[in-house]
Amino acid sequence: MGRPHDEHPQPGWYEIHLQGRLDPRWAAWFEGLTLTHEGDGTTRLRGPVVDQAALHGVLQRVRDLGLPLLAVAQVAPGQASPSDGDDDTERESQ
Repeated sequence: MGRPHDEHPQPGWYEIHLQGRLDPRWAAWFEGLTLTHEGDGTTRLRGPVVDQAALHGVLQRVRDLGLPLLAVAQVAPGQASPSDGDDDTERESQ
């Protein structure tokens, strides 16, 4: 039989770093992820992702935009990013 599973699993939180600056108008396309411009010229997307299929959907959108993917990490919801405090623009979210 398969693995035990939760009927209503909690979403995982992810942080996705992209090379370059993603225009804030794209924030809505990323379904509630927070878009942050970092001081080093990269963009960070952070927030809840329902499941692995949804994560793959986010990564496909990144691919479609043509921005190089630098990193993907699962993080705790309240966990501070090592780069928190280094961003130089406003945060955008849905």
